[in-house]
Amino acid sequence: MATYNLDEQEKIDSIKNWWDKYGTVISVVLTAFLVGVGGTQLWKYYQQQQAKQAADLYALLQQVKASNEAIKINDAAQLIIEGFPSTGYAPRAAFVAAQADIEAGNTKRAIQNLQWVIDHAKEAALHDVARLRIAGILLDEDKYDEALRTLSVPHGETFAGLYSDRKGDILAASKKISEARLSYQAAIDKLSKNNNYYNIVQMKLDALGDSE
Repeated sequence: MATYNLDEQEKIDSIKNWWDKYGTVISVVLTAFLVGVGGTQLWKYYQQQQAKQAADLYALLQQVKASNEAIKINDAAQLIIEGFPSTGYAPRAAFVAAQADIEAGNTKRAIQNLQWVIDHAKEAALHDVARLRIAGILLDEDKYDEALRTLSVPHGETFAGLYSDRKGDILAASKKISEARLSYQAAIDKLSKNNNYYNIVQMKLDALGDSE
């Protein structure tokens, strides 16, 4: 585990102590009340506490992120991912950790963090973003077929343009120019002209010219 400063360590210890002190009791009482009167209220209280603790840890993660130390960032992210996996903070922590891994050159761990988002996040849009980022990593590693397979899954309509653009990048890199041109055109058809990225994709398409 990475070394934290006194303020960071106090926050982590506080959360761990809270769970050590109340976690078992809450679990037992929760089970009892869920089968009787009061279960709904207790469940809401439990969820609120989970969200609060996860939020505190996520705030800490944002502080740790400034260190640009991938190991330290991953350690902080794992406290959320493992301790509060059902909260919305967990997949976002995984994204933070994955970005730190990419910057550190640890693409294997980055993909593992992004795959966790795909496997566990409740928000479908986060699955789409994670797949886009995995495909980008695979593209950089010249794993073109694997990258295309990553994108060949159903995704939200709002991501259609971005998926087509990324497919165009992969196809262009693998010298499949005609297919790349079609993908870029599909991206342009989906993206709004008011979107700055529209012009970027148009430039990619123009750069292909009529070459094969």
